Amino acid sequence: MTDHPLNTKGLQCPLPVLRARKAIKAIAVGDTLTVEATDPGARKDFPAFCEATGNRLLSVVEEDGILRFVIERAA
Repeated sequence: MTDHPLNTKGLQCPLPVLRARKAIKAIAVGDTLTVEATDPGARKDFPAFCEATGNRLLSVVEEDGILRFVIERAA
């Protein structure tokens, strides 16, 4: 399993999810994508994104105003 970082800090909706959609298609099934975002809307956008795409949201952590989502590619 390999982790792939994606920095979307400073981007507003819908750009973080659009960039994550593109990035997750480029990684292997079982790998993880770690997205860092500062858009408060990302807190609800990424769970919805994972549910819609069939990928697994492994964790959500907020630290110093930065949201970090770890998503496992399942499909």
